Amino acid sequence: MHLHHDDAFPDSHVHGPAGSAGEGPDGRRRALRIGLGGPVGSGKTATVAALCRTLRAELSIAVVTNDIYTREDAEFLLRQAVLPADRITAVQTGACPHTAIRDDISANLEAVEDLQDHLGPLDLILIESGGDNLTATFSKGLVDAQIFVIDVAGGDDIPRKGGPGVTTSDLLVINKTDLAPHVGADLEAMARDAKAQRGDLPTVLTAVKTAGGITPVADWIRERLAAWTAGPA
Repeated sequence: MHLHHDDAFPDSHVHGPAGSAGEGPDGRRRALRIGLGGPVGSGKTATVAALCRTLRAELSIAVVTNDIYTREDAEFLLRQAVLPADRITAVQTGACPHTAIRDDISANLEAVEDLQDHLGPLDLILIESGGDNLTATFSKGLVDAQIFVIDVAGGDDIPRKGGPGVTTSDLLVINKTDLAPHVGADLEAMARDAKAQRGDLPTVLTAVKTAGGITPVADWIRERLAAWTAGPA
């Protein structure tokens, strides 16, 4: 069974799949769903792994990964033992990652539903896109908010180039700041260009693999979850 989804949600409330204001098909508040997108090699899976390690003691979490032909990202998370194996599942898209996170989200919705059926009530579901370009965005019928991850090694002009992933994501993560001296990246320029492209939408510059590097991202998720839990059901 696939959950019903609809992208036409009013802007005045936090909405997502399977019901208004976080209501699940059984009438109870469902898990907050956060999508993570970004180019290949930017650190999406490392971000997911670090978030799981940081939040697993306080939240009930599950993860859905997307790869075109493999289960590589899911298998990495399993090897790292960031969550019990039954809390991690993989979707093989067989096509451009856009298809499974934005155009035809049924496979991801089915994966989410299977996790919920198996695990019971969850607080947070992280849905990682396969590696994509700056146009990657998630359907509002799949996630409630989205994080876009870029990295300094990809070029310090990426924020200036824009694209929907950079300009409209709920949180932009500029990752691998520790590499800036080695690749000649101007972090101040990246921050300035991100601000120009995003306005009041938040951006964090960090290195998620370093000690404390995931903290600003985890804190942002905690804030989103607090607002989600406090909102009308």
